[in-house]
Amino acid sequence: MELIHPLAEKYAEKFSSQEDGLLKSITAETVQSHAEPHMMSGQLQGQFLEIISKLVQPRRVLEIGTMIGYSTICLAKGLAADGLLHTIEKREQDAAIAQKNFEKAGLSGKIKLHTGIAAEIIEQLDETWDMVFIDADKPSYIKYYELVKPRLRKGGIILADNVLFHGDVLAEQIKGKNGKAIHAFNEMIAADDEVEKVMLTLRDGLTIIRKK
Repeated sequence: MELIHPLAEKYAEKFSSQEDGLLKSITAETVQSHAEPHMMSGQLQGQFLEIISKLVQPRRVLEIGTMIGYSTICLAKGLAADGLLHTIEKREQDAAIAQKNFEKAGLSGKIKLHTGIAAEIIEQLDETWDMVFIDADKPSYIKYYELVKPRLRKGGIILADNVLFHGDVLAEQIKGKNGKAIHAFNEMIAADDEVEKVMLTLRDGLTIIRKK
């Protein structure tokens, strides 16, 4: 399902900050050579992540789902001077591409890339998070949330991507496992009185969650 009218998206892109040279290069390379280029954040969402990060100025960020590092770079641009971003990617090939992109961006000293099973890695990280970006396998969203929320500081932000999941969650009878998982996650967040939340119709849906 096409959630956002293409003309509206093009208009929004035109009147938003443009990608820098590196991000344009990453976009072009990903579209040309990656099997799933639609998974990349892209200009609008990337700029949104960058601005949110600059507003929060986080010291510790966790990203679950690196892909080729586009969103990681955007989030890292808002880090505090002594900030560090941990990012987790299951696929070794994507992780290798991401690491090269971090080096090109001059951010390899601010980003720590982990390769492997996200739930296992999260449990090993002894950090208090200022910001978390969840953008990995959809059936694990609830588990990731339950793992990171206790370690999120008061006033900290969780950003959850793909919360509309291509429109699957809008159906009266949700059939796919990913759509069902995302709908269950959305219901859980809506019922959580310990957080404030707002779901945005940006790209494939993105929810901002703030710990009270």
